[in-house]
Amino acid sequence: MANATVSRIGQINTAGDTQALFLKKFSGEVLTAFAENNVALSRTMVRTIDSGKSAQFPVFGKGGAQYHTPGTEIVGTTVPHNEKIISIDDLLIADRFIANIDEAMNHYDVRAPYSRDTGRALAQAMDINILRVGILNARLTAAVSGGFGGTKIVSANSKTVAADLIAACFAAAQAMDEKDVPDTDRYLYLKPQQYYLLVNSGHPLINRDFTPDNGSVGEGVVYKVAGFTIVKTNNLPTTNITTGPVQYQGNFSTTTALAMHNTAVGTVKLLDLSTEMEYDIRRQGTLIVAKYACGHGSLRPEAGVEIATA
Repeated sequence: MANATVSRIGQINTAGDTQALFLKKFSGEVLTAFAENNVALSRTMVRTIDSGKSAQFPVFGKGGAQYHTPGTEIVGTTVPHNEKIISIDDLLIADRFIANIDEAMNHYDVRAPYSRDTGRALAQAMDINILRVGILNARLTAAVSGGFGGTKIVSANSKTVAADLIAACFAAAQAMDEKDVPDTDRYLYLKPQQYYLLVNSGHPLINRDFTPDNGSVGEGVVYKVAGFTIVKTNNLPTTNITTGPVQYQGNFSTTTALAMHNTAVGTVKLLDLSTEMEYDIRRQGTLIVAKYACGHGSLRPEAGVEIATA
């Protein structure tokens, strides 16, 4: 009896690694899942470094203007400068192990769901850290001499009363305007409860007669409030965080929302999102790992506003 000729569907041109094509598919699914689930990274300042453990972000203050007296020498005016150093965190990984025997007995594919899950897990972890830093940034004093610190808007019922939340958002916009924060690239991060509070508020904000392009109750969406693009996310912290890396710890139990300009927080990437998959003969299974090496930190306190209940 002749042996069967096996078509190894993971090989490239019937030669080499029998999982080569599987890895490409796995990597693509991880990247897709990460992009679909990450809401904060693209809305911050990002720098990629080739080596090292940190990166320097320059922070510039503002110079003044003055009248010139004819005949006097123009020698320039002083502009305050500072820097923010953002360090790389430990390697962030999402790993899954698939046993051969389980995969053989299973009647549906598990690698694709697992790959998407690793991408989602990394995206969620990154969002959580960025949003924590965003709130902590809004609590800081000025980064440069003569500059502005962050802002905290206290509205006792902002978590449960739509009108109070909307008023707090306008107060946040006013605070940014008064601190010369650009009125573009502003974002408001909300938990689903507060997001749907706005949708169901009955406010002209969501009324098609007043703002026809700002969402609808029927579709359950609202796009903007007080000039902020609204971002709905479960990753906004609302508890007292006392574990994990110290730079991401803080008491967020009264936090309702975070308003940020895209210059408020910086992200440094050393190793971009990458994936590995390898069969382990000793354990008779396949280990799949998605990983990221990055760090996050405050840049401009005046570009962040925390809306809180107390």
